[in-house]
Amino acid sequence: MHVVATAGHVDHGKSTLVRALTGMEPDRWAEERRRGMTIDLGYAWTDLPSGATLAFVDVPGHERFVPNMLAGVGPVPAAMLVVGADEGWMPQSAEHLAALDALGVTHGLLVVTRADLADPGPATRRALDEIAATSLGAVEAVAVSGATGAGLADLRSALDRLVAGLPPADPAAPVRLWVDRAFTIQGSGTVVTGTLGAGTLRAGDELALGDRRVRVKGLQSLGRPAASVEAVARVAVNLRHVPKDAVGRGDALLTPGAFRLTELVDVRVHGDPTSDLPATLVLHVGSAAVAVGVRPLGKDTARLRLRTPLPLRIGDRALLRDPGRHHVAGGVTVLDPLPPPLRRRGAAAARATELTTMDGHPDAADELRRRGLMTGAQLRMLGAAPPAGGERGVGGAAPSAGRAVGERGMAGAAPSGGGTTGERGAATSRGGTGGDPGMPGAASAGAQPVAGDWFADPALWARLREGLVEAVDRHAAAHPLEPGMPVEALRRALGLPDRALVEALVTPPLIARDGRVSRPGGPQVPAAIQQALDHLDGDLRERPFHAPDADRLRTLGLGPRELAAAVRAGALVKIADGIVLPPASVDRAVEVLRQIPQPFTLSQARQALDTTRRVAVPLLELLDRRGATTREPDDRRRVG
Repeated sequence: MHVVATAGHVDHGKSTLVRALTGMEPDRWAEERRRGMTIDLGYAWTDLPSGATLAFVDVPGHERFVPNMLAGVGPVPAAMLVVGADEGWMPQSAEHLAALDALGVTHGLLVVTRADLADPGPATRRALDEIAATSLGAVEAVAVSGATGAGLADLRSALDRLVAGLPPADPAAPVRLWVDRAFTIQGSGTVVTGTLGAGTLRAGDELALGDRRVRVKGLQSLGRPAASVEAVARVAVNLRHVPKDAVGRGDALLTPGAFRLTELVDVRVHGDPTSDLPATLVLHVGSAAVAVGVRPLGKDTARLRLRTPLPLRIGDRALLRDPGRHHVAGGVTVLDPLPPPLRRRGAAAARATELTTMDGHPDAADELRRRGLMTGAQLRMLGAAPPAGGERGVGGAAPSAGRAVGERGMAGAAPSGGGTTGERGAATSRGGTGGDPGMPGAASAGAQPVAGDWFADPALWARLREGLVEAVDRHAAAHPLEPGMPVEALRRALGLPDRALVEALVTPPLIARDGRVSRPGGPQVPAAIQQALDHLDGDLRERPFHAPDADRLRTLGLGPRELAAAVRAGALVKIADGIVLPPASVDRAVEVLRQIPQPFTLSQARQALDTTRRVAVPLLELLDRRGATTREPDDRRRVG
């Protein structure tokens, strides 16, 4: 199926033309038929000579109903601009064309109607000149008469050529169905309709509607029930347990987790200079119309604050309109639906400069350069496909949507990037048509996840590694008795949102062990502890297996923390709680025991070692564990 919207001045025969092409009545309301004027959106469809099915969204032409017209045109990939031969180019012809241009519509067809009432030549030439200066460019023109049927066969062929040139939709893409109608059917409940521009809908699907989840009870397309509907298509969706007043025109049914509702967006403006824009306008995107506050940033860039959050992605096309002046202020391209705050002096000017580097084409590598760290889920919400999976790399790139991260912990600055939900991180500088934009970027990013679903900018990842080594060394100097810096402390110091990122950063010369990160070989023994160990060596010179008791250890200044540090450094061996010996004493014990008759008893070992039972029992158990001694069934032991 293909979908085309009509456009054109009131009373130029748009609905008559649709009626003649389809045999269906597009005007749904009795008031429309009584007045002979389309007020709201109408829908009809037909089969073309090629066998392709074409659905029309028929829009009103009167200036009072331009918001309705925009709701119909917004999600549709192509337009049929209708101009009456008898009246020629008119004000709403111009406004509708301006709307199509603002939305970036690139596929269209000119139909000059009422060819039975006037020579279509002048109207055709004027309209083609006007259209050529817009995003539509050069289009085919057909003259017809809805009253006599003249030219309708040519029009059907021209429509066939139009839809054959439309880019194919991606049936695997996330769904964003802009709702243009909502109503109830007795016995079925709430039904919404819209133009499905990408993705596939299936009965039973769970979708997001604002901040709630809804279930698809059933589907219809072109009046027929369907188990599934692929884009592009007109579709009616029966929602389970959703009251009618909970959904309306301008809402969107979304694939869960694929879009982020945003109230703040940075855009490029195509049209009036941003300095000339009013402070308040209406943003039209999809079928939605939302009041926005406008903050100019550069000569063609601005920040929009939306009164109602919308599911926007990089590259989305929209339209700004001044309803008081009945004026299309310009089209906009979404550059960043996740913009940074502008709190500091000069931040707006810096942001304007950064926006000049953005072209509205989503790219994962660009987003990572601006934001530092992002999950694949966050990238997908922006419309930038994360790099393809594979081996985890550390030189390229980095689960609910958290805040994009850069270098706060290392550089001491808060992230300049905005976030999807609350986690702040380490921070770097941050620098279509009416349908869903594509998701390029996988090939150009050239990176793999660094941990789980996390992707990282290569330059940031290198700086984080350097910062990790520095942090571990600073911690070792400040806390010489500790076995390394805790992973959680490192996460906070580097400003990272996930412990897994810290663990992924650990490479030689660092090691991770027991929840801490340190240099291999453990910490060096501080001078005060080494001095105590030297005194202990003197104590053990005559009786090397006579481990000091608690009083002697306390006198030497070897408390639990000092003993633990000495053990980690390899200067002492922990025989049991409160019992330590130098490594040389443990090794020497094996040689002494080797000289006595084998096997030997505990008492024989204690006498040979000239030590107490307090030391001998745990020392022999240690040697058993090391494999230096073997314990026999009668509790005697032998060396080796």
